[in-house]
Amino acid sequence: MQRSRIVEITDVKMETPLVASLRFIDRTKAAPGQYYMIWVPGVDEVPMSISHLGDEKGIAVHAKGEATKALAALSPGQRIGIRGPLGRGFDVRGGRSLVVAGGTGIACLSPLVEILARKGPRPAVVIGAKTAGELLFVEENRKIADVMITTDDGSEGRKGFATDAASELIGKGGFAQLYCCGPEQMMRKLAGMAEMSGLPIQLSLERYMKCGLGICDCCAIGGFHVCVEGPVMEGTAALKLPEFGSFRRDSSGRKERV
Repeated sequence: MQRSRIVEITDVKMETPLVASLRFIDRTKAAPGQYYMIWVPGVDEVPMSISHLGDEKGIAVHAKGEATKALAALSPGQRIGIRGPLGRGFDVRGGRSLVVAGGTGIACLSPLVEILARKGPRPAVVIGAKTAGELLFVEENRKIADVMITTDDGSEGRKGFATDAASELIGKGGFAQLYCCGPEQMMRKLAGMAEMSGLPIQLSLERYMKCGLGICDCCAIGGFHVCVEGPVMEGTAALKLPEFGSFRRDSSGRKERV
């Protein structure tokens, strides 16, 4: 079991009114799609996807619970504990890739886009959000990828869902791999599209995680432990899980709709 190591926050940037990017120095090797267990002293330990790779790592914090609100309120110079990187990340493959993000899902996908852009053809990226004020990392991705924006209310980019734009792009062909992260119903729909078109897909699941070690079973889904065997998994495997796109378990183990 890894012990938490203490790191100092080097930078904090408010990306939206509710999402803050935090940076800290950690030279541990990491893959896109992996995560840290972040310890907020005196509050809690929570899983956070890595949103920036390199010696200076980053996480994007959506302030919606006690721990994430405390994280987002921190300032440079303050300290947190980290365990990781943990879990299975994305497998980077050849050919042109389509990357589809819904909401804060772009946080774990942005490091992947950087690697794809360096290693192969310029990737296509669909970034979807409910409204313009919730869009993340748009300009960063535009520098290295062909980006399409969708918003539910049409306040920026194309009005509609990320899955609609993705469906059109898949229909045009030319992609060797699809990657996605976002609301689970969105990912289930994309996995179905990919299966019908014969396009390999990798997706990042989100489940309630306490230990990061595969011991507590809080994140178990069909015998699959998201914290260790995920969070990234193949779409064909995800579609075989009856819970995928339907329900998850809360902190007490009770089922709740996704």
